[in-house]
Amino acid sequence: MGNNQKKERIYVCHTYYHVYVACLKELYLPKEKQGQATLVLSTMSNDFGNLKDRAEKCGLFEAVYMFDEKEDVSFPQLLKYHKDRGNIVLNMLARIRYTKLLGKLQEPYVPVDFKEYKDIYVFCDSDPIGYYLSYKKIYYHAVEDGLNCIQYYDTARYDNKGHFALKAWMSARNLIFIQNGYGKYCLDMEINDKSVVPYPCEKYIEQPRAQLVEHLSEKDKDILIHLFIENMDELQKKLNCGAEDKILVLTEPLCDLTVRKQIFSDIIKEYGEVEGRKAQILMKPHPRDVLDYEKEFPEHIVLNGKFPMEILNYIPGLRFKKVISVLTVPNGIQFAEEILFLGEDFLDRYEAPELHRQNEQI
Repeated sequence: MGNNQKKERIYVCHTYYHVYVACLKELYLPKEKQGQATLVLSTMSNDFGNLKDRAEKCGLFEAVYMFDEKEDVSFPQLLKYHKDRGNIVLNMLARIRYTKLLGKLQEPYVPVDFKEYKDIYVFCDSDPIGYYLSYKKIYYHAVEDGLNCIQYYDTARYDNKGHFALKAWMSARNLIFIQNGYGKYCLDMEINDKSVVPYPCEKYIEQPRAQLVEHLSEKDKDILIHLFIENMDELQKKLNCGAEDKILVLTEPLCDLTVRKQIFSDIIKEYGEVEGRKAQILMKPHPRDVLDYEKEFPEHIVLNGKFPMEILNYIPGLRFKKVISVLTVPNGIQFAEEILFLGEDFLDRYEAPELHRQNEQI
């Protein structure tokens, strides 16, 4: 297929939030350029339910594909390359073989020909898709996984502690692969705010998410609501519960399930009041949180977790007295009078700090 015949854009998404940002990027384009993109939903770490059906009907994408992306543990022949050989040279030789083999093994599962597209946008190129594109020598744009996530967890540097300069040099020559802007075939990496990143990378480019949101029309917001909310009547019923004082708790897949239940029980106990009055607690499970909150917290209202919390911004008249999160960056929330971000100091109570203070270990 010649360059003048190439399709316009393709987005590879691993989470509901990734799909949300892909939609924001599409809605930011001139109307005549919208609806020409392809959406790829990777099932490696997320259950998208029937989002594919709704995405095909929303008008923003000309095609939607499911991608049965495979983690390296799916291939027993890769396991030997994880062995520490006690020598940087031997380890790097093993990693060179691992990098190419993981990319090659992914090929039967890739649902599209990426060479047919002008622009490829990849969320989480740390996942095998990054290895695949590098193996195939296909240039792409990386996109920040979550809002300001590199500020708290620079996965590229954390995953490659020790001899980082050497590893980055090798990645730039496609000998090994490092995510987030260090790979040879990564053209650039779009992040929300360069000023908060502790370790800059020359390929970072700034695209504030707030700028994309401010551009939305009421019609655009309606498109987003209907794309992500499968049962609006059920959601509205839960959101319109009787109590005037409402607190929204954003859950996250933190620690093991027993500790996770304790974390959110403690949050509700410690912060579940408004000016001394007991509030109505609503819980919004993270899409990848598998704790059964309806069973464990039957006295509270549990929302469907399968949509990004930013969609609540677009529901007319919705207000919470308080929204509470542990590590989810709440900067994009517009539906709360008060936002409480508990952060790593709070999580220190429940697990060893080194398990979540990754940037401090780089």
